[in-house]
Amino acid sequence: MSGHNKWSKIKHKKAAEDAKKSKAFSKFTRLITLEAKKAAGNKDAPGLRTIIERARAINMPADNIERAIKKGSDKESANLEEVTYEAYGPGGSALIVEGLTDNKNRTLGELKILFADYDTTLAERGAALWAFEKTPDKKWHPKTTMSLSDENKEKLKQLIDMLEENDDVQAVYTNGG
Repeated sequence: MSGHNKWSKIKHKKAAEDAKKSKAFSKFTRLITLEAKKAAGNKDAPGLRTIIERARAINMPADNIERAIKKGSDKESANLEEVTYEAYGPGGSALIVEGLTDNKNRTLGELKILFADYDTTLAERGAALWAFEKTPDKKWHPKTTMSLSDENKEKLKQLIDMLEENDDVQAVYTNGG
C-alpha cells in the first residue's frame, strides 16, 4: 500500500498549498505589472503601493515583486489590458468577470468555452451590470440576489471555480445565492 504513510500525506498537502500560492502569486504579478506600467515604475504611486502591500500580506517573495515592477516599467514588455466580461449563468444569475490579459481574443475564446460547458451565455456590455454596484474599494456587490435551485447553485459554484483557475481572470462576481 504505497502512498499511505505520513510522508506521502505531508507531500500531497504541501503540493496543494504550493499550487494555491502559485496561483495567487501569478495573479498579483499581473496586477503589479499593470500598476507599475501605469505608475512608470514609481513604487510610491498609491495604486502600486497598495498592490505591493496586498502581495506582501500573502507572503509573496520580494524578488517576485521586484521582477514584476521591472517588467511593468520596461518599455518592451507586453501590454496587459483590463477586461470585463458580463454573462448570465445557471438559473439566470448575473456574472461579472474581471481580468488582465495580453490577448483579448484568446481570453474571450477561453471564457466562451467555459461558459458553454456550464449553460452560461456571454452578455453584451452593460447587460448584467444593472444587478451590481461598484463600491469605493473597486469591487462589485450585488444590488439584489437570486435564489437558485440546488442544481443551479452547484453549476454556478463549479463555473466560478473553473473561471478562477484561468490565469487571466482576476475576480468573479455573481448575484446568484
